[in-house]
Amino acid sequence: MKAIGVTEFGGPDALTVHDLPERHPGAKEVRIRVSAAAVSPTDTNVRTGAYDMSQSEPPYLPGMDAAGVIDEVGPGSAWTVGDEVMAIALPLGEHGGAYAEYLVASDDSIARIPSSSTLEEAATIPMNGLTAVQILDFAALEPGQVIAVTGAAGTLGNYTVQLAKQQGLTVIADAAPKDRALVESLGADHIFDRGEGLAGRIREVFPDGVDAVADTALLHDDVVPALRDGGVFISVRGWKGEPTRDIRFEAAWVFDEYHSQAKLDSLRQAVEDGVLTPRVADVLPAEEAPEAHRRLEAGGVRGRLVLAF
Repeated sequence: MKAIGVTEFGGPDALTVHDLPERHPGAKEVRIRVSAAAVSPTDTNVRTGAYDMSQSEPPYLPGMDAAGVIDEVGPGSAWTVGDEVMAIALPLGEHGGAYAEYLVASDDSIARIPSSSTLEEAATIPMNGLTAVQILDFAALEPGQVIAVTGAAGTLGNYTVQLAKQQGLTVIADAAPKDRALVESLGADHIFDRGEGLAGRIREVFPDGVDAVADTALLHDDVVPALRDGGVFISVRGWKGEPTRDIRFEAAWVFDEYHSQAKLDSLRQAVEDGVLTPRVADVLPAEEAPEAHRRLEAGGVRGRLVLAF
C-alpha cells in the first residue's frame, strides 16, 4: 500500500511516499480503504519528532483523521464491507497514522459518515470534533453559563463554538476582521478582536469574568485573567498555569478518545442536524503532503486541508 511518512524527522520535505505491506484487521477491527485524510497541526508534530514515537517503527505516518470505505472486517466486527466511515487514527499506536491507502481501525474508533457530507468533509471531523467534545466535558458548564473560545476561526475553534451553542452556553469568541463573518456564522454571542488585551476586552463586558476558557489559540497566561474566580481553563497542548483564584486547569488530550465511538457518532448526528459544519479548505493528492504541511504552517488556512488517496 502507498503511505506518506517520515523516516527522519524534519521539515515538510521529510514527508515521502513509501510502499508498505498491506495491513489486515484483527478481532473486532476493520480495514478502511482511505479516500481522504485531513491535515492538522498534530500531524506536523509527528513529522518533526515532537511526539515520542518509540512505540512505532519508521516510516512514521502522520494523520489522525480518515474517511473511506470498509473493505475488510476482522472476526467479531460489527461493521460490514462497503460501509462509509470516518475514523480517528493514532500515529503513536500500532496501526499508525491515517496518511495511508489502508487504515486498520478498532470497531469503536469509527462511525458512519454524516449523510450530508462527502468523504473529504467527513475526514475533518474526528480529531477536532472529539477534542471539542472533550473540552466541553472538562468545562462541565450548565446552559446559560459563559465560555470564551480563543482561536475561534480555526477548525477546533469552529467546532467548539458550535457544540457549545448546542449545549445552551453563552459563547465568546475572538476573530480577526477578515474572519469575523465566519465566526458570526458559527453562532457566537459576543465577538472580540483577537490579539493582545483580549482578556481585558472580555472583562469590559463580563466584569466578573467568564466561567470557562477554551484556549485553542494557545494564548495561555494572556487570557487567564478573563476567568472568574473558580473558573476552568482548558488548554490543548498540555499547558497548565499556576494555581490561582481556585482556577481549575485542564489539558485536552484527544489520544484518550480513540475508543469513543458514541461521541464520534454524536458528531455525525450534529452534522446531520446542522449543528456542526465541516469545512474543507482544499483537497490535494496524497503525494503533495509536503505542500499541504507548508500551507498549514504558513497560517491563515480556514477549514482543513485534505489529502486524497
